[in-house]
Amino acid sequence: RFSGTFVGNAESTSPPPAAPSPPAGAGATLPAVPTIPVVPTIGGVPGAVAESVLNPNEVKPPASGTRKARVLYDYEAADSTELALLADEMITVYSLPGMDPDWLIGERGNQKGKVPVTYLELLS
Repeated sequence: RFSGTFVGNAESTSPPPAAPSPPAGAGATLPAVPTIPVVPTIGGVPGAVAESVLNPNEVKPPASGTRKARVLYDYEAADSTELALLADEMITVYSLPGMDPDWLIGERGNQKGKVPVTYLELLS
């Protein structure tokens, strides 16, 4: 059981020792503090990235705004939301609101998926 009074060293009246201050100019040599990137998430779902909501297989192309594109380089799809590409093939592409500007939705026949803009030559 603890009593309601604090028992301490009543004789010590000196302040606690101060932390040593860094030498002048030391701040310039300290490494930069890394920053944590902010990633948009789906409300209420920890760790779920907002872009994962965009499933290219479930979206409809816009009534206007589709373009033809020639594929410049082969591209291997990283996952099922992306479309694998072969150099010199022609595909139809379009963008969706809120989509990363470095990617477009590409269609080839009944296949659909995200494709990187840098692999495409956009035609009229």
